[in-house]
Amino acid sequence: MKKFIIVVCILVLLFVAWNVAYYRLGIYVDLDPDAPVTTFMNTDADTIYMERDGVYKPFEIRGVNMGVGIPGEWATDYAIDRATYLRWFGWIQELGANTLRVYTILQDDFYNAFYEYNTEREATGEEPLWLIHGVWVNDYVQNSHRDAYDDDFRQTLLDDCRTVVDILHGKKNLNLGYGVGSGRYRKDVSDWVIGYILGVEWEDVTVTYTNNKYPERNSYQGEYMYTTEDASPFEAMLCEVGDKIIEYETERYKEQRLVAFSNWPTTDPFDYQSDITRFFMKCAKVDVEHIKTTDAFLSGHFASYHVYPYYPDYLTYMYLNRDLPDNIADVGEAYDVYEIVPPENLITQYLPGGEDADYLDGSGRVNTYYTYLKALTNYHTVPVVISEYGVSTGRGMAQRDYNTGRNQGHMTEDEQGRAIIECYEEIMAAGCAGSCVFTWQDEWFKRTWNTMHAVDLDNTPYWSDYQTNEQYFGLLTFDPGDEESVCYVDGDTSEWEPEDVVVEEEGLTVSMKYDEKFIYFLVEKENFSPDEDVIYIPIDTTPKTGSTYCENYGISFERASDFLIVIDGKENSRILVQERYEVLRAMFYHETHDMDPFLDTVDADTLVFKEIRMMLQTATPLITGNWLASAETYETGLFTYGNANPDSEDFNSLADFIFSGDFIEIRLPWQLLNFANPSEMMIHDDYYENYGVEYIHIDEMFVGVAVEGDARAGSGERIEMFGFGLDGWGKQVSYHERLKESYFILQEYWREH
Repeated sequence: MKKFIIVVCILVLLFVAWNVAYYRLGIYVDLDPDAPVTTFMNTDADTIYMERDGVYKPFEIRGVNMGVGIPGEWATDYAIDRATYLRWFGWIQELGANTLRVYTILQDDFYNAFYEYNTEREATGEEPLWLIHGVWVNDYVQNSHRDAYDDDFRQTLLDDCRTVVDILHGKKNLNLGYGVGSGRYRKDVSDWVIGYILGVEWEDVTVTYTNNKYPERNSYQGEYMYTTEDASPFEAMLCEVGDKIIEYETERYKEQRLVAFSNWPTTDPFDYQSDITRFFMKCAKVDVEHIKTTDAFLSGHFASYHVYPYYPDYLTYMYLNRDLPDNIADVGEAYDVYEIVPPENLITQYLPGGEDADYLDGSGRVNTYYTYLKALTNYHTVPVVISEYGVSTGRGMAQRDYNTGRNQGHMTEDEQGRAIIECYEEIMAAGCAGSCVFTWQDEWFKRTWNTMHAVDLDNTPYWSDYQTNEQYFGLLTFDPGDEESVCYVDGDTSEWEPEDVVVEEEGLTVSMKYDEKFIYFLVEKENFSPDEDVIYIPIDTTPKTGSTYCENYGISFERASDFLIVIDGKENSRILVQERYEVLRAMFYHETHDMDPFLDTVDADTLVFKEIRMMLQTATPLITGNWLASAETYETGLFTYGNANPDSEDFNSLADFIFSGDFIEIRLPWQLLNFANPSEMMIHDDYYENYGVEYIHIDEMFVGVAVEGDARAGSGERIEMFGFGLDGWGKQVSYHERLKESYFILQEYWREH
């Protein structure tokens, strides 16, 4: 019996050791080293091909990117389940896409669902959904002190390449870790994987730091990839990573597929006039033309770029300064220098036309997006794929495209769909081999540079921040409520109940409610006339500051108010903020006025109420020629009139308010009222006590209402204000999926093209 137990224990230990070695460490024995290497993808100078029935035919990558976030969860929670993936795969293919791109290793539910979906489609003779898989580089590593040859960067990237290959072939066990999926990966989905995109949008400082630190490491010679004599140390590192992923998959699985390295304009291969270089800090280049392939690599590689119409739009400023000599650029009186740039290195030699024609599209419109795309395809000797492009339907905006109006944010769902089509047409007209729309689903956890100072970054998944444009690039959105939202600003007041009434005055009432995205108001006034009546709604949130008088309109409030809603017709309605509580001033006064806000403070009870404005990252000095010009802002507190119900024929996804008889319906995104985390009802504290944004908790806000011309808004009588309780919802969010208008617009276009 003892011998039997010993034998069993030995067998168990051997099995465990084999399992660990094979599925975790990737140790294997090549039992057929002479087996032929296969591939079903190939490339030439500008086209990607897929083998079909033994013949290579042109294949346009018509793709959609997919993230890993859903409401109430962080990306690293990997909370999307198999059923959701299956539903999404179907919708993506019904959209007209043929390819899905993911950025990093996901949990096993994704690969199991992908295997099930494609197996069932092929069983019925239908086209499968193809996959481009990314290999991620941790943001915290890339933005740290590490260079690209640090083990946390280079070796981790090499290890992750092997892990991705094993996962796609169904031969991997992986434990859950920060930024990494987990599970038992046993489904071989490699038959539907057309290629890899290695890396992320490279930080220019990381590239430059690496190149300066290791000038001698500027070459690499592998069996499948090698560098030219012009390669940089960073490019040599990429070449090694690309060579090793090909080598590993070739030797272990006898397969090859397409390989690309991620890139974007910040590290594109071009030189620019020195004013562009200085303003945009264009200090680094990553050029995949310096990475070549040997005959042993059967599949081929392509150039992958993330290119959006609005940033960084170097060419708009080149167009505005096109009369300057190509090789000399005056960088302004503030610098008082000229810098010579060798003409042969400038992007201008790759532009499509001549002089002004360089910047025009086929319709004769100035279109620097198309011009830039054409420069990329003119430059490269391999196919170019625009692996990210798109616009956001968020209410907030971060960049403007001055030529075509395709901005980063503040676009309706209808405008998003039409902008995506325009971008797609320009991508294909420029000669690209494919593209991937960014992105499939909205993601609540995302952040944006011009709003991240205003929100609690530890709790972003638990509310939908409509002011943060980065959360709304999706074709699929998540609206609050299990099946429908608690309220729609559409003129239908049937969802409002008597218990929602907060303010009841002579001939005036205000009702309120809220959800994970908005706080809603219903104002009723007897015999309301939108063209004649001006409605004032003061709001008191913070106990720290506020004013009982607004000098802008000459009205007084019972409580020290922080905000004032002014409903004044369809075009001139807005929300104002008391100057002390203006977050733009506290956080961006250097950029807007070249002054320190904390040396030039505002009285806690100032009588001034100001427009609520948001920073835009645009090269204002390059437009105006004035290098001392203030940064550009836009009024985000200005209201948009319209119907905000998705089921309405006249749906306007950006609508803030609507009139209906004696009623006005209004919805305000939480951040517009300086809520940093409404799930726990945390708002901004006094900026000037804290030298920035800190939070305090409230459980009640106060509102009032008056009409211009009545006693309370004209004779100095204070507007009475009433409390509205705020409980929050913690981490228990409710939501339902909804395909945006843009989905159906793009679907119709792709069906016809």
